[in-house]
Amino acid sequence: MMKNQKTITKDNQSNVRRYLLYSALVGFLMILYSCGKEKDNPLPSLDDGVSVVIRDLPGDTEASMAEGVEGKVKRPFHTFLFNFKDKRQIWIKNKADSLRWLKTLAWDIAFTGPYNSELFVNNAKDKFNPGYEGPATNTGVVLVRQAYHLVNEAPSDEEFEKSTVSKIGWASNEYSDGWFLYSLKTHLAIPLPNRTYVIKLQDGKFAKLQIVNSYKGNPQAVTNMKWPAPYYTFRYYVQEDGSRNLNTSGRR
Repeated sequence: MMKNQKTITKDNQSNVRRYLLYSALVGFLMILYSCGKEKDNPLPSLDDGVSVVIRDLPGDTEASMAEGVEGKVKRPFHTFLFNFKDKRQIWIKNKADSLRWLKTLAWDIAFTGPYNSELFVNNAKDKFNPGYEGPATNTGVVLVRQAYHLVNEAPSDEEFEKSTVSKIGWASNEYSDGWFLYSLKTHLAIPLPNRTYVIKLQDGKFAKLQIVNSYKGNPQAVTNMKWPAPYYTFRYYVQEDGSRNLNTSGRR
């Protein structure tokens, strides 16, 4: 009887070793397959030959919403402005900066609020806009719920007049005008697909804008709330001939 028990124990041990070896092999093959899939399905290219692509533009990386964050200070985030034509970033860090830059045509969009995640198109009529009572009296923005490359024409003047888009930030639901969802559980910002913002500039030209990411390196997925941010990746196209043609596909 004892001899049979020893034989059964040895057989069980052998089966366990074979199972562990098999599991390790399957795991290794799954890793190889996963790597292969990533190579087969890389992130879609943002470059279309005509749009301007801005990658990892640093926001206020020294500010924090909470205390005790290494290398950061708990304070409001400094606003920065951006000019489409010159690709110029202008910082608003004090009252002198505000007086010098906000009520001017030196900028097209402003990155404000926590992590610079709340965007405004320069506009003199919106009292919540950084450019309020400035010279940008002929601007507007319309949210088109389509992928950037599918937006081929600017909306009509009537659509710009009816648009209620003001601050472009956190989308509290799918019907919101915002460009990202924010998880109160993970504290991560998730860019929304099919959010293209068509802008009417002060000079009457039309542009389209896509905010792609606020995390460094434009990662496909972020699981760590300590991922470096804000570092903005976005792209835009300005139609210089004054028409409503915003087609950026097949024009390379």
